[in-house]
Amino acid sequence: MKMKLDFNELTAKLLVGLFIIMLGVEVVAQERESTGLKDFKIVIEKTDSGIKLKSIKGSAWSELSFTIRNDKPQAIDEYGMTELTSASSDKDLKLADFLFTITETEDGIELKSTEGTYWTKLSFSVAQNQRKTIDQYGMCESN
Repeated sequence: MKMKLDFNELTAKLLVGLFIIMLGVEVVAQERESTGLKDFKIVIEKTDSGIKLKSIKGSAWSELSFTIRNDKPQAIDEYGMTELTSASSDKDLKLADFLFTITETEDGIELKSTEGTYWTKLSFSVAQNQRKTIDQYGMCESN
């Protein structure tokens, strides 16, 4: 039995396959572009006196230390400690544009983001003097 290749049928199958592959690549590229997130990286440490944050990149501040009382959240943006209702309207193109709250819980730390992150909520346990690192996408390596 001899197979006969139909050039038009083969071309049509190749074009359909190429279209499907390109459609998948375009969707991934659009998703990455649509997030519009700028890079930031913050190390969170639970200390004897409270919480210490160290900005690796994306912030105007380099280090923040504070004590949170009665499970009250503290708002943090690219300029430092703030209030959710009075977050900075000044936007520096060299900095990431983020706003989240940090709360110390019985189990560790809880973060809630209102802007500039892919995540909306992060919760994790952290022992005394242990460090965790976050970025615009969530938990990450501290390198």
